[in-house]
Amino acid sequence: MRRSLPVAALVVLAGCGGTTTATQAPPPRRDFVVAPAKKKAAPPRGRYTTAQVRHRTALRAAPGGRVVARIGPRTEFGSDRVLGVTGRRGGWLRVVAAERRNGQAAWIRASAVRLGALDVSITVDRSARRLVLRLGRTVLRRMPVAVGRPGNETPLGRFAVTDRLKTGRADSPYGCCALALSGHQTRLEPGWPGGDRLAIHGTPDPETVGTPASLGCMRAYTKDIKALLRRVPLGTPVFIRA
Repeated sequence: MRRSLPVAALVVLAGCGGTTTATQAPPPRRDFVVAPAKKKAAPPRGRYTTAQVRHRTALRAAPGGRVVARIGPRTEFGSDRVLGVTGRRGGWLRVVAAERRNGQAAWIRASAVRLGALDVSITVDRSARRLVLRLGRTVLRRMPVAVGRPGNETPLGRFAVTDRLKTGRADSPYGCCALALSGHQTRLEPGWPGGDRLAIHGTPDPETVGTPASLGCMRAYTKDIKALLRRVPLGTPVFIRA
């Protein structure tokens, strides 16, 4: 079943910058569809812990501290909300969440989530403009990607996959599909009217792949982004390095 995004989500990836320039309006309304979830395998085991939010709850700046956001079990795109876990303190989990700035942790009660684990990870080498998909230490796929152009460099750090999305349109600024990430582009052009969320996505301009061409997102060839969509679960850690 196709589901249109709420208005707030329509421009959430607009900070990626397709063929539009920073002075143009964000792309017109696109009909993203959540890609089918991977079949659940029990019990989950893996190096990277994940937390699927079960009900509406608070994200806090510290265990028991100030509330910085309230989140529910679904993202703005309608995906299950699965957070990457980077630490634990008593009954609290430190998580990677889009509601916080890059590198800024959020804390959530362990009782509000269902824990899982996975061994899949993505590493992006910004200077080499290359993405590597791994299962444990095994390389599953290497692919070239476009990265942020000078002045709009792709941010570095650890992020997580929040949504697996299909556009249904080859001419979309995001190509066929996208992996939305928890990170934000902090070096957008002044006055840019779109959003600031990072993503790994396809492109209608494949000649830009492997070059510094975007406003921060990573663009991949269609065959490569489709492979990522098939293999990458929600909550997968994404490490972007210089």
